[in-house]
Amino acid sequence: METNNLNDQKRQGMGQNKFPPKKRFNFYWIYLIITLIFIGYLSFFYTGESTETQWKDLKVMLSSGDVNRLVMVNKEYVEIYLKPEAVSKYVNDESKQMKKAVRDVPQFIFQISSVEDFGEDIRAAQENIPEDQKVYYESQKRKNWASDIIWFIAPLILLVILMSIMFKRVGGAGGAGGQIFNIGKSQAQLFDKNTSVSITFKDVAGLEEAKVEVMEVVDFLKNPKKYTDLGGKIPKGVLLVGPPGTGKTLLARAVAGEAKVPFFSLSGSDFVEMFVGVGASRVRDLFKQAKDKAPCIVFIDEIDAIGRARGKNLATGANDERENTLNQLLTEMDGFSSNSGVIIMAATNRADILDKALLRAGRFDRQISVELPDLKEREEIFTVHMQPLKVDKSADKSFLAKQTPGFSGADIANVCNEAALICARKNKAIIDKQDFLDAIDRIIGGLEKRNKIISPEEKKIIAYHEAGHASVSWLLEHANPLVKVTIVPRGKALGAAWYLPDERSITSYEQMFDELTTLLAGRASEEVNIGSISTGALNDLERATKMAFAMVSYYGLVKEIGNVSYYDSTGQSDYSFTKPYSEKTAEIIDKEVSRLVETGYSRAKDIIRENRDKVLQLGNLLLVREVVFSDDLQDIFGERKGGTKDLPVSADFRENRIEGETPSKPTSEENKESESKSESEEKK
Repeated sequence: METNNLNDQKRQGMGQNKFPPKKRFNFYWIYLIITLIFIGYLSFFYTGESTETQWKDLKVMLSSGDVNRLVMVNKEYVEIYLKPEAVSKYVNDESKQMKKAVRDVPQFIFQISSVEDFGEDIRAAQENIPEDQKVYYESQKRKNWASDIIWFIAPLILLVILMSIMFKRVGGAGGAGGQIFNIGKSQAQLFDKNTSVSITFKDVAGLEEAKVEVMEVVDFLKNPKKYTDLGGKIPKGVLLVGPPGTGKTLLARAVAGEAKVPFFSLSGSDFVEMFVGVGASRVRDLFKQAKDKAPCIVFIDEIDAIGRARGKNLATGANDERENTLNQLLTEMDGFSSNSGVIIMAATNRADILDKALLRAGRFDRQISVELPDLKEREEIFTVHMQPLKVDKSADKSFLAKQTPGFSGADIANVCNEAALICARKNKAIIDKQDFLDAIDRIIGGLEKRNKIISPEEKKIIAYHEAGHASVSWLLEHANPLVKVTIVPRGKALGAAWYLPDERSITSYEQMFDELTTLLAGRASEEVNIGSISTGALNDLERATKMAFAMVSYYGLVKEIGNVSYYDSTGQSDYSFTKPYSEKTAEIIDKEVSRLVETGYSRAKDIIRENRDKVLQLGNLLLVREVVFSDDLQDIFGERKGGTKDLPVSADFRENRIEGETPSKPTSEENKESESKSESEEKK
């Protein structure tokens, strides 16, 4: 169900080095080129230098007859062109003299305030000059194209830059598309011959039945003629259903690695967007790409994000964007047009809430159940995840598999990782069995809190509470056998008991009632041995009440209700305002639930009273050792009715465990005053 993560990362890294990502063209280079063109234009047309002068200097130039030409530009200023031989009289710098000696470039500029006054001043300044040598200004209208273009283009360039930045931010929020103009495009990641997936079915541990079903899908794509010659049709959809962490996505990745055909991978939430109509547009674009790449596989992970039953959202009704996306998906999967060669794979852990139209034949033809691994499969998963670890021979895979009933593949991967971290924390060079057991305890119950402030009175209550659970579970034939019990605070719980439940498919009334009695044995032990009860049984009472309610209203295990079940496997009752039974029946259910709980509580008290000396002995042993194993219960109570041969903890292991741990010291008087009470939860 899970792969070797280290090898997977190495393979993916090799693929990335072989096919480096293509560099995209940066449009900012265009802006830089435009700026350089304008700078060159300005430097080309303004090669000379013109100095602004005053009227007194211009009057001297005119009266001396050194002015060659006057040009009034746009009635704003006057360009003064001197005679070449007179340039040196007014310009002292030799380099500037050479530049200003050019006849086509004005040597000076004079700003005018009034055209009429300027004309009168020129005539007055040249009274003593012969008429044929007098200079009069000529008027010109000029347009500064460079300035106008800059003022016209600069705001546009600034606007384009701002819009590009805004589009990148909006497009980046929409996922892999990068631009707002591609927001309606599919967000699916394509794996083809250039970006192949290296995971195969050999990397998937367990799931033998599911792998057989999925391998057939791969065979459909590789050898379609084998089936079409017989008149058969390739299934259009395969739905992987199972609890979280069981390997549904990993199985799909293995299909991508085995099929050697284009593989589109995306999540159900990738279709959902804040804009109306985007989800349906992305569905259309996805199937358009898939048809072009056919034969191919499209994998939609967590399809329940868009596949929920329609008409259940009372707030938005039929105009819900998610429903429009689902309608488009239904049409594309089996509508008027055919999708030959395109197989849809999807994964979900909420198949009960999916729309019925999505699950019908012709859309998802096959539903493959990916369940939690059994004992043998857990051993195979441990084998996969322990390969990259430095593990001691004492860490037996079969032993660890027995210790982890109900664990998924992801949980087992977490156990192996936690064991490595715990081993490194202890500065050890190799991971042994104890590190794995500590990792299992850490995942189930939480982190140990040996420094938690607990008064001696509270510690005594916790010890007798846990001794009640352990004793009753040992003395009842159908209860789950105990592995160990501890009063060391772990997580939110002040004490905890670990059991090894039988991996069974059905449960009898006797088994459920024995488990119910065991849950209530903690409070019963407090009442019998201490004479008062506490809030530490909150979690026990919650679980016992739910179990009793299930026995009455779901499983039909009581005569007063009969063989009637009010359980709704379709999940439609979540949207209903009324209960599926009458008020009279509700009263009967409440009475039967209360009767079951009270009967189990009385039964637990009777068992504890009959064996009070042994229960007290176990509680006192817990106060001393803080951790007690099944071997200790066998020494106190004798052989268990249900047997202990399958319990994974041995006497040798118990002795090593006790020697390796130091019991926490009794709390001082100062700690009594500063301690704060908390509720004890039983983690089983």
